[in-house]
Order: sequence, then C-alpha cells, then structure tokens
Amino acid sequence: MTTVLIVDDQPLQRFGFRMLLESQDDMAVVGEASNGTEAIRMTAELHPDVALMDIRMPGLDGIEATRRIASSGDRTRVLILTTFDLDEYAYAGLRAGASGFLIKDAQPEELLAGIRAVATGDAVVAPTLTRRLLDAYAEHLPAPGPETTPGQDPRLTSLTDREREILTVVGQGWTNTEISTRLHLAESTVKTHVSRILAKTGSRDRIQAVILAYDTRLVEPS
Repeated sequence: MTTVLIVDDQPLQRFGFRMLLESQDDMAVVGEASNGTEAIRMTAELHPDVALMDIRMPGLDGIEATRRIASSGDRTRVLILTTFDLDEYAYAGLRAGASGFLIKDAQPEELLAGIRAVATGDAVVAPTLTRRLLDAYAEHLPAPGPETTPGQDPRLTSLTDREREILTVVGQGWTNTEISTRLHLAESTVKTHVSRILAKTGSRDRIQAVILAYDTRLVEPS
C-alpha cells in the first residue's frame, strides 16, 4: 500500500486528488495539508511514502517544504505538481530534492503512475518539462572556471568507466530501455548500474543523478 500526503492550498483540488487516489486498491491518503508548514509537520508525524506537493501556497511554499522534507532524512519522496507548463519556480525543486514533476492537467493514469514510480525510488518528470526544466536549472549553475574539466568532480571518482558513461546518458534523459538498446546491455544490467551510481554518489533517486550530471559538467545545457 502506497501512502500519500496531499499538499495543496485549494480544497477542491485536494478533494479531487483524494477521490482519485482512494479509488485505487494500492493507495491510501493519510492526510491533507494546505501549506508547506503543515506538510513538514504532517510528514514528520505520518511518514507517507509520497507527498503530492503544490508549489505556490501561502506562507511556506512547496519548494522550501520539499527542501526541508528531503533534508530531514525522512523516507518520504516528493512529487511536485506544477500549474503551468513551465513554472518559473519549478527548476528550484530539482535542487530542493523533489523526485518528480507533473503538470496538474496530467491524465489521471499519469498521476497514478507517477506516484507509484516515485514511491519505488524512480524519478518522474512530465515530458514537456524535462529538457526545459533541466536547461533552466543549468542556467543557474556557476560558470566553469578556466581549469574546470568536465567529469573531474570528486563525487565521480568512485564510478567505473561504464557507470560514468551511464550517468552521462541518464543526465541526457535516456530511459533504462533506451540505454539498454543503444549500449547493447540487458535492462537488468542497466538497472544494476543505475542503482550502484545512486549508492556511490549519494543520490536520492534518478532525478538527483541527473542534477549531478549537470553539476559535474558531464552534461552541458543545450
């Protein structure tokens, strides 16, 4: 059973999410929060698998709430819902520790699949947001110095050549299936490599590995 905390300042929006989630045999809504402060408190009390997080709320917003939840060490993973196709604040959620982003007008099955994926440690980003969000994030990276060499960051030293290669294409947005096909590897082998990359680099999930690929200049913004 995947437990979910709904965080949104709009009561009707929360009601709609609750109706959808409670129609599923494998999901349970454990609470509702109307702002970031409530979300942090309820996460600490209820330890849900997933916090379904709105960004723009009165008081403490969803980005700061995500940051505090992610840094607390709690097992809860955050799936951010954005109102617009490219929210000006959404890129900050990458750094804050969100495990995924979806647009609020996503189809119900997309939202349900996203929650299930995030709960199992995968990362979810709406296709229309992926490249633009990452490029928006990359624009806020510090400019490389004259002696900066792509891929030489200390966080990468424990990776094998193959793991470094896979981290690079993960950063470019390739799925496990695409990696398997293009690099001629069994998909189970790809999953093993990705798991090792996450463990070695201390990345919470796949989306944090993408951030690492950008931070270390394995991947450059388009």
